[in-house]
Amino acid sequence: MAFAAPTMTVRDLPVHATRTLAAARPAFNMVAFHWRGAGGVQYRVRFTHGWGSWHAADGDLGTEEGWHLGNLDWVGKATALQTRIVGTIGRLRSYTIWSPVDTTAQRRLQIANAPPIIPRLSWGADESIRRAPPRYAPKLQLAFVHHTDGSNNYTRAQSAAIVRGIEIYHVKGNGWDDIGYNFLVDKYGQVFEGRYGGVDRNVIGAHVEGFNTGSVGVAVLGTYTGTKISPAAATALEQLLSWRLDLAHIDPLSTVTYASGGNSRFPAGTPVTLRTISGHRDAYFSDCPGNALYAQLPAIAKAVAALGGTKIYAPQVTKPDETDVRFTARLSTASPWTVTITDSTGAQVAQGTGAGPAVDWTWDTLAAPPDTYTWTIASGTARPVTGTLGATAALTLQKVAAVPQVVPPGGTITVQYTLTAPATVSAVLAETGQALVTVAKPAGAQTLAVALPAMLTAGSYSVQLTATSGTRAVTADAPFVLDDALTGFTVTNVGATVTLAKAPTAATLALLQGSSVVWQTVIPPAVGMQVVPWPLPAEGAYTVALTITDAAGTYTTNTPLTVDTTPPKVTVLSYANMRFRLSEPVTLTLVVGPQRYTRHVRKPATTQFWLKVKPVAYTLLATDGAGNVTRVRYRR
Repeated sequence: MAFAAPTMTVRDLPVHATRTLAAARPAFNMVAFHWRGAGGVQYRVRFTHGWGSWHAADGDLGTEEGWHLGNLDWVGKATALQTRIVGTIGRLRSYTIWSPVDTTAQRRLQIANAPPIIPRLSWGADESIRRAPPRYAPKLQLAFVHHTDGSNNYTRAQSAAIVRGIEIYHVKGNGWDDIGYNFLVDKYGQVFEGRYGGVDRNVIGAHVEGFNTGSVGVAVLGTYTGTKISPAAATALEQLLSWRLDLAHIDPLSTVTYASGGNSRFPAGTPVTLRTISGHRDAYFSDCPGNALYAQLPAIAKAVAALGGTKIYAPQVTKPDETDVRFTARLSTASPWTVTITDSTGAQVAQGTGAGPAVDWTWDTLAAPPDTYTWTIASGTARPVTGTLGATAALTLQKVAAVPQVVPPGGTITVQYTLTAPATVSAVLAETGQALVTVAKPAGAQTLAVALPAMLTAGSYSVQLTATSGTRAVTADAPFVLDDALTGFTVTNVGATVTLAKAPTAATLALLQGSSVVWQTVIPPAVGMQVVPWPLPAEGAYTVALTITDAAGTYTTNTPLTVDTTPPKVTVLSYANMRFRLSEPVTLTLVVGPQRYTRHVRKPATTQFWLKVKPVAYTLLATDGAGNVTRVRYRR
């Protein structure tokens, strides 16, 4: 099925507080902006009948490298663009897109308990512009609802053109791997597949900065600040969320605590309690999905929970002791349930039954031979839950996190995790597939030190852990952010040299002895090399801590410093025979005329230089690790 591809025009615009009319450009029907600075952007477009009204460009899509990323607005066919600035802006860039409308009927995927979904092939996704293969989260935790902003005055046939325009803007304008949303819903109730990777898989999108891993993003086409979504859109949204959350056995009326990956509202590592069906604004400084749609979310969540029959929520497999495996879950309504265990041949080896609102059954594995077992929790017509485990324990990776979550290039992170059974654990960089480390670990809380490849550029990454035991393998991701603002950091007894490639929001330099702050100062937020002096401290061991805060988050780089102003003691045992006693490790340099002889003495010791001809004059230089020098001169 062939579609006319959208075209995008990118222009840097003059920045003035007064109105500025852009020069003539091709006709367009969608517009977005990127800008630098704390101010805002307003715009209007010219139609065949004249200029339209002014609109405020938003920055809902987050910030990247200091640029605010605005949503793409559907405006209808327009021929010119006018902008005006509110506050202070350093740079402004416009993205105007012409996305042709195609009236070809789209084919739909028919999935049980879900609304018909228009796949990427049917709405005309351009697979050639995808930048990378999809990445997957180990589990789904919640859903975020968005609106795309722009006009609600679009036809049923124009919806696919809007989705194609969003795709090209997200990829070629924002530089993302693919369209950011996992699904898009229009006011007619049409549901479009978003990011590539499978509608029933935990594809990591780009819809809420810092909260993309383990979430599904659904955007409703249009603006819903003062207008509720249509009944058709509400029905489609409810059916979609009911099906997608049920795949993960998530209660739509529950809450989840999510560790932020870092954004302007929640720094990296901040635990945030969110509703299972949340709005974009719950996790970011944004008005999305508009006041009216946001007010509908509680009712939508109730409708989602009421759809279908019995559902199984929050299934868990735990090991309370050496031989027992416990299976628990909640049911949406009190119902009969079963837990069935089969071996690798498919034969049933155990089964537990019960009735009520909760599943709770323990399997005694004492007599179970070593094997890979399959377990199933079932209740009537509810979607069953299945998994596999060994004879004595279900292998899982739990409480996986990277510490710190913001690091400089070439740094080291510690991945914290818990194993429920002994396993071989391997770590790879998820974005490149590069192997980092492989170790054997027992069950329990573990840590894994990972040295990051030096060639990584700034951005969001994750270390993917894979735990393997026999034929069983489980994976989990530990997301982190690589920030390349700091390019140089050296210290001496009397100060530090800090080199920054980007101006941070804030930067501090502190000299600590143990946990006590001896000296501290604020570093000006400037790009380039800065020399920061401090008063010469007393001799001793210190830590120099540089803390940087920027768009990526806050992180601290520590460098040890030993203050030593005492030159090494050199005792001359024989000038003529060049024999000396040294009080500490030093580098000795013997200078005889134009010749230099160097020796490294690694502990307090007596040493001697042997030359065929004894010199009539020489100079001996003893340099310790702090750079202090003692000179010994001799002339016969």
